Amino acid sequence: MNHYKHILLAVDFSEHGKQASSKALEMASRNQAQLSLVHVVENLPITDAAYGPIPFDVDLTQEWLEASKQRLEKIGAELNVPKERQWLEMGSAKLEIVRIAEDNNVDLIMVGSHGRHGLALLLGSTANGVLHHAKCDVLAVRLKDD
Repeated sequence: MNHYKHILLAVDFSEHGKQASSKALEMASRNQAQLSLVHVVENLPITDAAYGPIPFDVDLTQEWLEASKQRLEKIGAELNVPKERQWLEMGSAKLEIVRIAEDNNVDLIMVGSHGRHGLALLLGSTANGVLHHAKCDVLAVRLKDD
């Protein structure tokens, strides 16, 4: 088994994401690896058939980013991850996660996966997108619904 040196955990702030967080902490401890966090805010425009895409108001986006930053810092504190290894990005989750991993010499990306089927599978998931774009190992942690 590889001994990982730098693990990047993609966090989504869901209750189920705590399962992935505890596994990432365990994996980092077992490998004596650095643990880093990334959260990506997807800038999805609101659409209306009559008007086309309606971009988010700048103030709303800033509030969303600030709330996300606070939540990321809280998780970072819980997992003992320093702020310089916490990234908050905006854009495509799969692409930003992979970019952060490449830019920071990450050798394992951990993401939570619900194992969706049907339409959700056809549309693609973040875990699937990361798996197909990453140049390092990817571990999808199966998230169990209660």
